Amino acid sequence: MEDERIIARSAIPSDVVFADQIIHEMESSAIARGSGISKRSAASIIEKIDNGKAIVAVTENGEWAGFSYIETWDNERFVSNSGLIVSPDHRNKGVASLIKTQIFELSRTRYPLAKVFSVTSGSAVMKMNTRLGFEPVTYAEIARETTFWDGCKSCVNYDVLQSKNRCNCLCTAMLFSPKLN
Repeated sequence: MEDERIIARSAIPSDVVFADQIIHEMESSAIARGSGISKRSAASIIEKIDNGKAIVAVTENGEWAGFSYIETWDNERFVSNSGLIVSPDHRNKGVASLIKTQIFELSRTRYPLAKVFSVTSGSAVMKMNTRLGFEPVTYAEIARETTFWDGCKSCVNYDVLQSKNRCNCLCTAMLFSPKLN
C-alpha cells in the first residue's frame, strides 16, 4: 500500500525476524552506493535488539521498513548511532529521519552524560545529524577503543583508514556533546 503508515519504535524481541533482511540491505545498499560500510552479522543485530539498543521501523502490516542501533565505547563515555538503513520500498518517505531522531533519543535517554557520535559518508545522514546538534569532528574526538575501529575492517575503505593511522578516512565523524550543567 502506497500510503501505509510507518511506525518507528524501540525494537522488541520478536523483531529479530528482520535480522537477515537488515544485514542483506545494509550490504546491498553499500554496494549500490559504492560506499564503504562495516558489515554486521545477524547475531550482532539480534544482540542489539535483545539488549534494547535498537530502533526498528515497520509498516502497520508488520513489514520491515528500517533499522538503527546504538553501542557504547570507552566505558560509556561515547555512544555511537550506527547501522541506519531503510528498506528500498520505504525510502524517500522520511523513514530515515524518524529512525535517526529516535535512535538519538534512545542514546540520550540511556546514556545522558555520554557524547554521541556518528560516522558516515552519506550527506542525508550528515544533514539529519546537524539538525540534531551534531558537529563534524576529527576522528581523534570520538571513541578510541580498538574494538570500534576493528568494525571498519570489512569496509572497502579500510586500507585508507589504516594508511591514515585512523586519523581520517572517507567517512565524516560527527559528534553531539551534551550540555552539562
